[in-house]
Formats: sequence, structure tokens, C-alpha cells
Amino acid sequence: MKSEVCGRPSFDVVVDPGTGRAAEIAHRAENVGFGGFFLGETSHDPLLLLAAASQTTSTMTLGTSIYVAFARTPMVTAVAANDVQALSHGRLRLGLGSQVKPHITRRFSMPWSRPAARMREYVQALHAIWDAWETGSPLDFDGEFYQHTLMTPMFDPGPNPFGRPPVQLAGVGEAMSRVAGEVADGFLVHSFVTDRYLAEVVLPSVQEGLSCSGRPRRDFTIGVTPMVACGTTADEIAAARDHVRGQIAFYGSTPAYRGVLDLHGWAGLHEKLYALSKAGEWDVMRSLIDDDVLAAFAVVGSVEEVADALVARWGAVSDHISVAARSIDSLAGWRSVLKNTEAQDINEVHD
Repeated sequence: MKSEVCGRPSFDVVVDPGTGRAAEIAHRAENVGFGGFFLGETSHDPLLLLAAASQTTSTMTLGTSIYVAFARTPMVTAVAANDVQALSHGRLRLGLGSQVKPHITRRFSMPWSRPAARMREYVQALHAIWDAWETGSPLDFDGEFYQHTLMTPMFDPGPNPFGRPPVQLAGVGEAMSRVAGEVADGFLVHSFVTDRYLAEVVLPSVQEGLSCSGRPRRDFTIGVTPMVACGTTADEIAAARDHVRGQIAFYGSTPAYRGVLDLHGWAGLHEKLYALSKAGEWDVMRSLIDDDVLAAFAVVGSVEEVADALVARWGAVSDHISVAARSIDSLAGWRSVLKNTEAQDINEVHD
């Protein structure tokens, strides 16, 4: 399922903002030639840092990949996203994810129930809030999970001169993929995915949602964030490969993601990883990821080799591709690749 209007997918940078240098990294990435800059949510608020990045960049798309929706009410998210959309002159792409139950209930102390249904209503609530600001009509959203029925002039920012930001949902399973097709502007495929899982599980579910909403694929974007192990020397590539094995082991130990392993007949691997994670044996977990599993989830090689492999594997089914980099210096390695790429839009994961 490929957009009728897309040819070669664009390259996007998802940065883990743990360094607190988001604005500096964004500026450098734009100078290298990247067209998009995306922040995940770990130890910092990505929308706050994107506001800073909007002042050091002028052309890049700025997005969250992802912003934890259930950690906040739709009103809180609507206000923050509206401000960043205005500050960036319409360059925001709001990527939302559910996170998993323990983090929502125990870290954020927020309610958890039926995540796909809750996310559907969350996006609908965002649209209702933005509609009220745009048109001046009364805010009257009364859902199962969220109620927003009060908006007085003092708290109404009015129409955003750059319109509302597009909303993309992130997920792994069929239910969230279907919801994205129903109510969102796009879908962000989780890093813990194989091309087979995408083709057999995710894309058919997205299409079901699009059919339900009566929208064509060309009005919807799909972004993939594959795991990447690249470098400029053999030692760097080897170190990156070991790092990616750790990523696969971490995600593979999570019960919510075991469906990907099940599809490939690797259910037993999940059980072993889960038990080791409970014991805190993270280094041992990495050793269980053999070359076959690594190859299913990741591409390995130099920047040029990785860029070609990403397009070959994911180009037919995605509109933009995310690439993982482990240092700010690695951004420069993409300059020659981007110079020869018509669509220059990359998501980079920065540790």
C-alpha cells in the first residue's frame, strides 16, 4: 500500500533529546541537508524543545516521535501543539503514542483503559478543541474518556494563522493501526517491526481504517523508523550492530510487542527475554539476538549502504524513513547521501 502521489520515500532525524541540545542539533541537521527533525519523549518534553528548535531552523519539518498522549489531557496537548505550530510557522507534525500501561499508571499517574479506543477519542477531542478555536463555535466534546465543554474567551487563542498541525499515531498492533487510518493524518510505524509484519499486519489494518473513514491513501502518510547499524569504519559498524542487538532485545522483552516475534515463529525468544529483563540481565539479553533476528529488524553497513538498503526494503510501503544515529557527529556523514536525494527528510535517533 503506497501513496499514489509518492515516488521515492523521503528521509527524516528522530532525536532522543537527552543531551538538552535539541536546538543546536536541529540547526546542524538542517545545514547538513535533512528536511525533518523529530524528537522522542524520554527525559525531556519534546514539544518544549521543538519550540526552541523552531528558532534555529527555517525549513525543516519539526515533529514528535512520539509525544505520550495519555500522560496529558487532550486540552494540554492541544494548547502546546498549537503554540509550537505558530512558533514554527506551520512546520509541526504531532506524533502521538500511547506508551504502555505501567508507565502511564505508575510514572505519570494517569488512567489506562482500552488504549485504541481511548486514542481514537483523544484525536477526536483534539480536533474538536482546534475547531472551536478556529471557528469560535462552542466547545462541546462529551466522550467516554474525555469531556471538554468549557472554553471562555480568556482561554481561547483564536485561529492559528498556520492551521492545525497534522496528527500521526504510532503503534505496533492492528487496533492502533486501524484507529490511525480512521482519525489521524498518518501512522508512525514502531522501530520494532519487520517488513513482513508491516505488510501482513500493520498496512492491512491501516487500510481498514482508511476505508472506514472514506479517505484515499494519498491523504495519509506512513513513516517507518527502522533500526540502523551504520558507521564509517568496521569497528564503528560492529559497535552499532551490538547496540542494535540491545534495542531488539529490549523491545522483544515487552509483552505488548511479542506479536512481531510470534509472526516469525520466535515466541520462545520473547519468553526468554522477558525473564531476563525481570532479572536485570540486559547484557545477556543482547546475546540472544542472533544474525537472523538482527537482519529481520535492522540494516547494517556504511551510510551509503544503509541508505540504499532502507529504500530497497521500505521504499515501496512508506512515505518517509527514519534513520538512527548514535552521535551528533554522525549527522555529517549523511551530507553526500542527501545531496543526491530529491526528497531530503530524515528522522534520527540520537543517544
